[in-house]
Amino acid sequence: MDQPDGDAADIQYAYKASLMGGGWVLRLGPDALHWAMGAASGTVPYSSIRRIRLSFRPVTMQSMRFLAEIWSDKGPKIPIASASWKSMMEQERQDEGYARFIRALHEKIAAAGGRPDLRAGSVAFLYWPGVLVFAGLLVMGLSLAVRSIDLGERAFGQPLDWTQIAALLALIAMFFWLLWQMGTFFKRNLPRRYTLTDIPADVLPKADRGTARRPGTAV
Repeated sequence: MDQPDGDAADIQYAYKASLMGGGWVLRLGPDALHWAMGAASGTVPYSSIRRIRLSFRPVTMQSMRFLAEIWSDKGPKIPIASASWKSMMEQERQDEGYARFIRALHEKIAAAGGRPDLRAGSVAFLYWPGVLVFAGLLVMGLSLAVRSIDLGERAFGQPLDWTQIAALLALIAMFFWLLWQMGTFFKRNLPRRYTLTDIPADVLPKADRGTARRPGTAV
C-alpha cells in the first residue's frame, strides 16, 4: 500500500508482518516518520534516526523479500518489509511502494540534516561464517558432479542406463539450484556501508515489481 495521506507530499506505506497480527502503517510527514502498529503509534523526527539497515530477507512463503530496520534515539525498532501477508498461502509483494518509501525516507533524512549509520546486508559476524559454509558446499557440489556417475557405476556393477543417469543429473541440478539460491542471498547481503544519496540497488526490489505473486516466485 502506498498512497498520499493528508499533505500531498506525504508518502504512506502499510504492510502486515504476520497473518494474525496487526499491520504496520508508516507515513513520511514533513519533519518526522509517523508509525502505527495496532493500538501503538509514535513519531520519529528524521534527525533522531541513528541507524538503518537494508537487507535481502527471503522467507518460506516469499523468496523475493526485502527488509529495512530503523533505530532511533527514542521508540522501538521499526521493521519495514517489502512483502505483506495476504492469505494463509500467500504473501503479496509490494516492491514498488516499498522502494519508493525507502528512497523517500532517505531523502527526508538528508533534508533534515540527519547523519545515521547506514548499513546494507547482513551483520558481519553472522555473514562470514555463512560464506565459509557456502564455499564448503560449493566444493562438495563440484566434487559430487565429477564423481557421481563413476560411483553409480561401481554401485550397480555395470554402466548406468539413461534413466539412472537422468536421476543422478536431476539430483545434481537440484543441489546446484539450492547453491544458486544461497549464492544470491550472500551476494545481496554483503556487509557494507552506504550513503543517504547512494542506496545499493541489490538491497531494494525493482520498482516495477509491485504486483502480487505466488508463494516462492522469484525473478
